Amino acid sequence: MSKAKRQLRRALAREQRVIERRLADAVAPNPAGPVLGRARIAYEYSERTSGVAHGGMGMVARLVAEVGLAAEIDASVELLAQHRPYHESDDVLNIAYNALCGSARLDDIDARRGDRVFLDGIGAEALPDPTTAGDFCRRFDEGTILELQEAVNRCRQQVWARQSASFFAATARIDADATIVGTDGETKAGMDIAYNGTWGYSALLVSLANTAEPLYLGLHGANRPSHEGVVPLYDKAIALCREAGFGDVLLRGDTDFSLTGQFDR
Repeated sequence: MSKAKRQLRRALAREQRVIERRLADAVAPNPAGPVLGRARIAYEYSERTSGVAHGGMGMVARLVAEVGLAAEIDASVELLAQHRPYHESDDVLNIAYNALCGSARLDDIDARRGDRVFLDGIGAEALPDPTTAGDFCRRFDEGTILELQEAVNRCRQQVWARQSASFFAATARIDADATIVGTDGETKAGMDIAYNGTWGYSALLVSLANTAEPLYLGLHGANRPSHEGVVPLYDKAIALCREAGFGDVLLRGDTDFSLTGQFDR
């Protein structure tokens, strides 16, 4: 371990001890009144230092580059006639980064577009605006969505390949389940009303329970059965795990996924 890493670990451990003592000392009789509302913070503007609320996104951007995800997306998804300046991977990652920052709407992209420190952290001069992101989403069809998922899974296999032999010796436990996702939109394609009165979609997720990774996603109207469309996604997930090197695969799901017509095979 390098000297810098040892110093960092010692500093983090020291800070942890300080906060633990502070929390322990706080459990005592308090005649002075409420604890909250006594802020003593002062704000200063500095031209030499900068900060960002989502500092971890720089590491996410480095991971994307390390596994070659952007290149894989661009090689698999063709939706733009011209790149001025954004490529397909830029639009995909822009939306993904927006979600990773805790946002639920494309409009929130504007908060990142106007954050110089955030842009520097992910190594971008600019980001597509919310209108551009919405237009990009409307270009997708079911086939293109699957191509995007396959691109991500090819990168996933490269990451798995770096694991030890014990990783593949374990049984690959593939889970499937669906949940009703409500939407604020009134005219979105494919949405419907669920048994509980929710307008939206039935979102199907097929995942690898070993690592909690989503492998495939499906989307149907909220009035559809939870298992609808799961058979081809199960098959794709099995093939993905077999190709990666797993010797044993176990499928899991609740009673809706106990499809007797598929058991024999």
